[in-house]
Amino acid sequence: MRSFDGTNLRVILVFLGLGLVLAATALIGLSTGARNLPLGAVLEALRGRGDDEALLIVWDIRVPRVAIAALVGAALAVSGSIIQSVTRNPLGDPGLLGINAGAALVIVIGTGILGTDVISSPFWLAAVGAGLAAFAVQALAGLPTPMRLTLAGIAVGAFCFGLTQAIALADPERFDLVRTWRAASLAAATPENVMNSIWMFGVGFLLAIWLAPRIGLIALGEDRATSLGISVNRTRFISLIAVMLLAGSSTATSGPIAFIGLAAPHVARRAVHAGEGVMLAVAAFIGAELVILADTVARTAAAPNEIPISVVIAALGAPFLILVARRQQLSLRA
Repeated sequence: MRSFDGTNLRVILVFLGLGLVLAATALIGLSTGARNLPLGAVLEALRGRGDDEALLIVWDIRVPRVAIAALVGAALAVSGSIIQSVTRNPLGDPGLLGINAGAALVIVIGTGILGTDVISSPFWLAAVGAGLAAFAVQALAGLPTPMRLTLAGIAVGAFCFGLTQAIALADPERFDLVRTWRAASLAAATPENVMNSIWMFGVGFLLAIWLAPRIGLIALGEDRATSLGISVNRTRFISLIAVMLLAGSSTATSGPIAFIGLAAPHVARRAVHAGEGVMLAVAAFIGAELVILADTVARTAAAPNEIPISVVIAALGAPFLILVARRQQLSLRA
């Protein structure tokens, strides 16, 4: 009983800590930028008070951007956690497995066919691209070992990236926005973007909640999950749909971002030892905080110019990937 109570207390404390960190990172994101605002002015603006300029900056520019950053980070973290649990691949990440690149490719192709710009392209295009890339990775990997999946994902991602660049260069005038979007940026975040994307994020998160107990059983072993009445193939298929929606909507909103889906689940597993539902929620908090912080650094480090958010995340994510791969190699030797 003591162990159970201690675990519950740890989970509660972790969520309280993550909530405070999320609030702090959001306030930092709202107060810093091309023009820094005092914390008091930000709090007044959030209450609908203060001068018109502060209200405009906070509500029309920074609140949508922080909200999109939180949604994107949470979605990437949850999709990465699902991939890692279902495939039992510690290197699972929508970016590393080529899913984000596939979503980006289909968005660019759809943009050319529909004649819209990449920012306003239909969000379902991203889900289609994410799904096609996921199927391509599975087919290319064959036996889905962690290393084969990762190598197949890198190959599919490189192919999709090269084709995306070729299409963009073929008509530079039409695809002018692709260069900024392909590098991953939240500069175009608007209230309209938040409302347009919220349904895909919402459906993806609801599927993840429904999948959580089933994924937890599959992670313990397919035979055990089957003996408890879980349909492994159906769960994997629905998991793929959830990943398509979450990773696809993230890519459509911000451009392809890697490493968040890799790092957040690992940090979550070290923070708490609980059921899959708790792990997904903790990973979502961590992913949201990471992207908010990365976006804040991206738009303030070289102000008034912006650094692509993918550059900031890659600078932190690449060493983490090496560390995880190294630990996986050592565990296999043991």
